[in-house]
Amino acid sequence: MYRFLFVILALATSSYASENYAERADVKQFIDKFSKQHEYSKASLTELLGKVSKQTQVLEAIQRPAEKTKNWQGYRKIFITPKRIEGGLKFWTENAQILAAAERHYGVPPEIIVAIIGVETFYGKYKGKYPVLDSLVTLGFDYPPRQKFFRSELEHFLLLVQEENLDPVAIKGSYAGAMGKSQFISSSYRQYAIDFDENGKRDLWESNEDIIGSVANYFKRHGWRTDEPITMPVSITGDRYTTLLDKGLKPFASVAELSQYNVKINADLHAQEKVALLELKNDNSSEYWAGFDNFYVITRYNHSPMYAMAVYQLSQQIKQDIKDHVVQN
Repeated sequence: MYRFLFVILALATSSYASENYAERADVKQFIDKFSKQHEYSKASLTELLGKVSKQTQVLEAIQRPAEKTKNWQGYRKIFITPKRIEGGLKFWTENAQILAAAERHYGVPPEIIVAIIGVETFYGKYKGKYPVLDSLVTLGFDYPPRQKFFRSELEHFLLLVQEENLDPVAIKGSYAGAMGKSQFISSSYRQYAIDFDENGKRDLWESNEDIIGSVANYFKRHGWRTDEPITMPVSITGDRYTTLLDKGLKPFASVAELSQYNVKINADLHAQEKVALLELKNDNSSEYWAGFDNFYVITRYNHSPMYAMAVYQLSQQIKQDIKDHVVQN
């Protein structure tokens, strides 16, 4: 019985994978609307989408991201590793002048930029293996939970490749369509990528100047506050704190108000400083942290608090290694 069901599923998957998207009614509607709205060749777009292959691996991957399948203990082990810290030290050392220029211009510290690139692509080693066009079409038309978002990203991608003179078929990225060392999705690429090396193009694959500058610009545009805290551990007693955990990641409660919920931050902070309360679950315990505005800004890159905490902790490890390296030399 199970073998029979497996064969049926395999045949169905194979059939869907060979489907011509350009012949589907919903895709034809998309082509018509996009072509009229952006004065884009309907014939060219039909031909392009007709070459798309359905990415069944993408549909599987998007349903099991690490942020949803692992607790903090397991998630942290992926990113806070000696190799990723060593890689960060190397990347910082090789790009020190660019990072310093980005900090002067945007106010974002080097360790945060380096950690973002380290978490996203291991400093460019793993930029993604999925054809971005195929991924966005697959998710835009065969993944109902986020269909609207991915169709919008498909529109941005088609405009991006036209604006930047890129080959839409050749570009590869993450299963969700993120690209380059900084893993910008198409809408972010169009809105936040900059030509930091001033050579006339925005290159998030090979130009470390553009990559670093674009990450810094992204953070600045999302409200990064220079020289302000990111996150701090807190101590809790009782269970009144639980009512704060459902309020989201955007800071909402003042430091003074935390005492009403038996939450204490062991730091000298202004009583009206706003924070959010975070819970990171481990195998047999939980960690509790206060997230400030800058922590919230990191979550604009990826909405998971575990992601933002991994970026923060990796950044601190790399920063300490840089200090030790300077002292030794």
